[in-house]
Amino acid sequence: QVQMVESGGGLAQAGGSLNLSCTASGDMLYAIAWFRQAPGKEREFVAAIHWGGEITLYTDSVKGRFTIARDSAKNSATLQMNSLKPEDTAVYYCGGGGVLSGRGDLYDFWGQGTQVTVSS
Repeated sequence: QVQMVESGGGLAQAGGSLNLSCTASGDMLYAIAWFRQAPGKEREFVAAIHWGGEITLYTDSVKGRFTIARDSAKNSATLQMNSLKPEDTAVYYCGGGGVLSGRGDLYDFWGQGTQVTVSS
């Protein structure tokens, strides 16, 4: 069983930055992804990275602002979020699994989530 633990959420002003971290215990994960869920909305894909770090996926709304990175030695991933917007406000979840994808149903393990709030 793999446990995913997120950290680094908090409050930021619009235009500011936050860095999220996700660490997985147990087996090495081929892919780690970040999803987010805003109040009243469905969970949506944000970014994903494969174990070697060379292949990444981003949703269009965060391209150029967010950067996902992988530390395979630590079985972890970070999400550097710059130029934050109020619409980035959500609970951010990291997921882990054997397929690199923007589909949440393809990830087997999930963290509890960390709140990100961006004020205008």
